[in-house]
Amino acid sequence: MNEQTLNGPDAPRGCPVAHGGAELTRLYGPDAATDPQAIYERLRKEHGSVAPVLLEGDVPAWLVLGYRDNRRVLDNPRQFSRDARIWRDWREGRIAETSPLVPMLGWRPDCVSQDGEPHRRLRGAVTDGLLAASSRGIRRHATYFANKQIDVFAEAGRADLVADYAELLPMLVLTRILGLPQADGLRLIESCAQVFKGGEGALVHNDRIMQILGELAQRKRSEPGSDFTTALLEHPAALDEDEVVSHLRLVLIAAHTTTSNLLARVLQLVLTDTARLSGLISGQLNVSAVVEEVMWNTPPLAVLPGRFATSELELGGHDIEEGDLLLLGLAPGNVDPEIRPDEGVAVQGNQSHLAFSAGPHECPGQSIGQSIIEVGVDVLLHRLTGLRLAVPPEDLGSTASTWESRLDSLPVEFAV
Repeated sequence: MNEQTLNGPDAPRGCPVAHGGAELTRLYGPDAATDPQAIYERLRKEHGSVAPVLLEGDVPAWLVLGYRDNRRVLDNPRQFSRDARIWRDWREGRIAETSPLVPMLGWRPDCVSQDGEPHRRLRGAVTDGLLAASSRGIRRHATYFANKQIDVFAEAGRADLVADYAELLPMLVLTRILGLPQADGLRLIESCAQVFKGGEGALVHNDRIMQILGELAQRKRSEPGSDFTTALLEHPAALDEDEVVSHLRLVLIAAHTTTSNLLARVLQLVLTDTARLSGLISGQLNVSAVVEEVMWNTPPLAVLPGRFATSELELGGHDIEEGDLLLLGLAPGNVDPEIRPDEGVAVQGNQSHLAFSAGPHECPGQSIGQSIIEVGVDVLLHRLTGLRLAVPPEDLGSTASTWESRLDSLPVEFAV
């Protein structure tokens, strides 16, 4: 495990290491990419429900591991703000403008970066726009694009359901929702992935996203349509240009990344359990029940950025100082032994998971993502006869970043 000790007088005031001189575990790099769940459990054993960690560039943060502590942070924006402008490491110049953390943690003029009345104003515009979009037939769009993608590989008898299906379907539906040309949407799949992955390419790809969406907003001002972009432009909240583009970015990245990851994980669970597969095909099992199980056990975002302490306080037995960065451990929170002493107990019907966050910043588009997944699974299972894994289940691998763990591939075979 790669670790670093940052003790003594050179440790920035208030950073997690200054609260006890503990070795900090990196949430990035080769070790973190292979088995993040093992890291979470080791941190829980060593530090309890909140643990000091390092982000890319060895930036200190607190990772919230406990379910109840996650809820406390998410439900209390006055104590734990989403406004990165109070992040002490940023204020004091320790975070460069070129840091790959900026696209994930930096302040932007969107509803996710603000609290109180500014948040309510901007979130109202987003919620209204998404509600209008969902009323125009999300399931119809998902059905159309699901069949279109399956047509590409249906005669081959084999496919990779990650690269050939799960990575494409959500973005294709989003192009309809946003009013974005399909070619631009497909170009942005890689950019969304790179923003979450971090590293040198994160800022370049973030700039590409902003450029394409900026061009979309300009085009929709002169050519309005029945889409989310036009809804933002025409909303009574009177969003300015930067606010419109920032919210297009927010919806594009969040919706595509989480939905594609969740769809892949649902398909993985179905195809590695013959009982679930036969239950879905026969209609005895509902897709939504499988989605719910995945949201508990492998949520599409493992770690949610980020909150910033507005004052000195105590959390999970640790002294948090004003301006400290906190990360919400959605994956470790969902398996917190205090609320799930036996992970084998069924969670069907229990929607109190953290997969879509909670509190005032809870994901406003979760119903759209769930609709895409339910349609995507249903169409696939009924189009492809004899669908089965082409490799042993234990050969399926994942690669993690700080924020998520994604299935590498899902090779399948089926009758032609």
